[in-house]
Amino acid sequence: MPSAFQSMSAQNLPLEIPIHHVSAFNTDDNDDAFAVTDEPVGLTFSRDAIRGEVTRNLEAAWINHQPRETYQETNDSVSTLDINGDAYGSPVEPDPLSADESILSAEFSQISLSNSTHLVANHTVDTDDNGDHGQSNAPYPNIVIDASEEAPTHRVTSTLDHASTTPPSSPPRFPPAPSTRSLPPETTTSSADHEPTTSSAASIPPLTVATNTHRSSLSDIPQSKNGQNPTNPPSGQRQARLKGPSMFEQVRSKTRPTHLPPKPKAEDKKHLADWEKMMGLSRIAAEKKRKALSERRNARERQIEASISIWEKEVMPDWRVVHKNPQIRRLWWKGIPIKLRASLWERAVGNPLALSKDHFRSCLARAKRALSANLFPQTTLDLIEQDIRSTLPSLRLFHPEFGPMYSDLKEMLYAWAVARSDEGLGYTYGVAKIAGMMLITMPMQQAFNVMRNLLERHCMRSFYGGERSKDDVEAYYRIFDTLLADGMPKIYFNFKQHQISPAAYLSDWLVTLFLDHLPFEACARIWDVIMLEGDSFLYRAALGILAVLEPRLFFPDRTELLELLRGENKAAMEVAKREGVRLGGGKYEIYGVDEETLWERIDAMEDWWKESTWTRLIQRELPDI
Repeated sequence: MPSAFQSMSAQNLPLEIPIHHVSAFNTDDNDDAFAVTDEPVGLTFSRDAIRGEVTRNLEAAWINHQPRETYQETNDSVSTLDINGDAYGSPVEPDPLSADESILSAEFSQISLSNSTHLVANHTVDTDDNGDHGQSNAPYPNIVIDASEEAPTHRVTSTLDHASTTPPSSPPRFPPAPSTRSLPPETTTSSADHEPTTSSAASIPPLTVATNTHRSSLSDIPQSKNGQNPTNPPSGQRQARLKGPSMFEQVRSKTRPTHLPPKPKAEDKKHLADWEKMMGLSRIAAEKKRKALSERRNARERQIEASISIWEKEVMPDWRVVHKNPQIRRLWWKGIPIKLRASLWERAVGNPLALSKDHFRSCLARAKRALSANLFPQTTLDLIEQDIRSTLPSLRLFHPEFGPMYSDLKEMLYAWAVARSDEGLGYTYGVAKIAGMMLITMPMQQAFNVMRNLLERHCMRSFYGGERSKDDVEAYYRIFDTLLADGMPKIYFNFKQHQISPAAYLSDWLVTLFLDHLPFEACARIWDVIMLEGDSFLYRAALGILAVLEPRLFFPDRTELLELLRGENKAAMEVAKREGVRLGGGKYEIYGVDEETLWERIDAMEDWWKESTWTRLIQRELPDI
């Protein structure tokens, strides 16, 4: 019968059987081999005698315990055994005869109280309502030991009468629920093999067990509908996440430093209101600035239109008077009237190539024959299409699908590519911007001749000349570096520190004549002066752009500085979007570069800019011109 003793010890019930009472449990054998001879006692070794002895010992352990005023029961929860506690978790004085059994407490923690029909181990706790051992007012369970030879295993059943343990004045908070304890497994067996015919798992009354070290009832833990603890989902299942932001995300500031504690709610609301107020004032100020700039531009255009009589009387008869009369020259710098711009551009550029009026038609005819014979390089055709798509996208005049001037620009570029092929030169990306500006100003044939003569000037020819003019381009870069060091030494040393040469930005400006970076109105006015002054004004306008961008040019990172020069600074683009600035125009519009601010910087160069300096640098770097 060792299993019976182990079962009773595992129940944490005071089993008091003195050593001198132990004898052979085989009732068929009267041998007194295990008896203690110093205190002979006459005993009857039978099943009834053992049951009676166990009942008397249990009666002594449970009769002195008083019920707690509050009683909580668990439903299908996990608990631990308390060696030194009563059925409700209260500590009791340890029995001197059962003190050795406290060593087993560590072996019986975290015992499952599941109602599953699968019983763990050969020793299973069950209850039986048959019989009432002990007094009616004693809150202890009845223990029945099944030691029959017919039973495959030894089973210990326990019954706890809640009506006798709970005081009438304090009814239980929750209705009683069944709970089953199972002993630590020795071997895993099925409950179907060991289920007795006299008891059923459905008739098990509730039994509450608590530990001495953790007195909180497990009924306080929230349970899900299926009895599972929501914080410990079953293995193989993913815990469901609540929808929406968490409580921490609702109060956490996205811009506050992480080492600072969260702001109080009232302070956070105040700061948010202040920020919205500042943003509103900023938008109002930006709108006022745009309106003021528009009014000044309209006033300047009205002055230009009012000066048409002066242009017609003094300039149109002989445009060279501009070089003789300083007042007429200042008038030219303020901008040519739109309806006179085509004629004056043609006169100022001249015809150094001696192109006839039929030059465009002959080049276009050759281009069409090459297209029909599939002799036109496909790479050039693809490059022309790509260049057209990026030409003045905000005006939508050259859009491939609905642009009214798309076909004219394409034919002009085909003719220009054929004319360049006679010199062994290929197509240069960016020329579509210049051709588009010419088509907006004058007819196609006139625009073609003016463009060819303009690009024949030495500086422009060098940047459009390909590999053969690489040395001349490097010479122009050195000239620009010298002018930048003389006029803007801070920008020059900052560029040198970050190893940024003029090749990183100047080529993009000059190939398109600033049309890809500046607003259209500012470019038109710059072009008016370029036609008159020549290559020197290209460099003066480039220095004016750097002067406008100077407050932004001192980034500690080279990558950020290059992004700014390319017009791709992300912070400036976000600010422009917030203020409603269009992004389809010049790339530098997001930096606030407009006609007025640019010309303020260009006019301020009168203090140090000298044409003699430009001439001296050209003679030093390009003596063959």
